Amino acid sequence: MGADLSKRLVPDELCEPAAPLLPSFAARPQGGGTAPCDERAVFTAVVYALTSGCAWRHPPPTFGTSPATAHRRFTVWTETGLWRRLHRAVLDELGARGEVDWTSAIVDAASVRAKRGSLTGPNPVDRGKKGSRLHVLSDAQGIPLAVAVSGANMHDSLALKPLIRGIPAVRSRRGPRRRRPVKPRADKAYFSAEHLAWLRERGLVARIARPGIESGERLGRHRWKIERSFAWLFGYRHLTVRYERKGSHFLGRCHVVGFVGV
Repeated sequence: MGADLSKRLVPDELCEPAAPLLPSFAARPQGGGTAPCDERAVFTAVVYALTSGCAWRHPPPTFGTSPATAHRRFTVWTETGLWRRLHRAVLDELGARGEVDWTSAIVDAASVRAKRGSLTGPNPVDRGKKGSRLHVLSDAQGIPLAVAVSGANMHDSLALKPLIRGIPAVRSRRGPRRRRPVKPRADKAYFSAEHLAWLRERGLVARIARPGIESGERLGRHRWKIERSFAWLFGYRHLTVRYERKGSHFLGRCHVVGFVGV
C-alpha cells in the first residue's frame, strides 16, 4: 500500500526531473552521525503533506521517514529554491514537447485567508481580515508560468511587472529558449498607461480591458482558462487557507502543487 501511494504521488515521470535537483547528502568529515534518509522517500512525504492538506505530523510511516525530517528537509529545500527549479524543470519538459502555448499570457490573482506570518495584510474584500494574495501568470492554456505571493491589501496591478519579469526561459521544441508571450491578457484591475507603455517597449501586444469602455465578456473568452487554474490550485486544501508563518513556505507550497499537478 505504501509503495503504491508513493508511486501515485511521485511517479517516475516526476521523479526523473526532480532527482538531479535534490541536494545530495554531505557526510560529516569525522564520520558517524545519523544515516541519511532516502531522498525519494523524504520527497514523497513532503509532497504528500503539501498536497493532501494534512498536518506535518500526520504523514503515514510507510514513507520511511519521520514527520520532523520531512518538515526539516522542506524548510532547507525551500531556502535553497528547490521548488522554483522543479517548476522550471517541468516547464522545460512541456516546452520541449511543444505543449506550452505562448500565444497569450493570462494574469490574475485570488485572495486566501491567512492565519499569521509574513506577506499578509488586511483583506479589503473580507472585512479587513488577515490574508494573502496569490498572483499567477499562465500560458494560453492555463499552465502556470510564474507565481508570486503578497499581502491581501496589495493591488493586483503592482504584480504585473514582477510576473512578466519572472517568466522563466523555457525550452522549445526547436530553436532557442523562449520567455516572451505574444499577448499578455488581464482584466481592468491591471490597466494603466504606464503598463501599456512598459509592455509596448518590450514588444508585447497588451490585451488589457479598459475601465468604462470594454466589458469583461470579450476578455472572458480567454480568462476562463486561468480561472480554471485557480479552481484547480484551490482544490488543494492547504492553499485555500494559509497556515505557514513564512511567506516563502507558502510560495514553495504553490510551486510544489504546480510541479505535481502540471
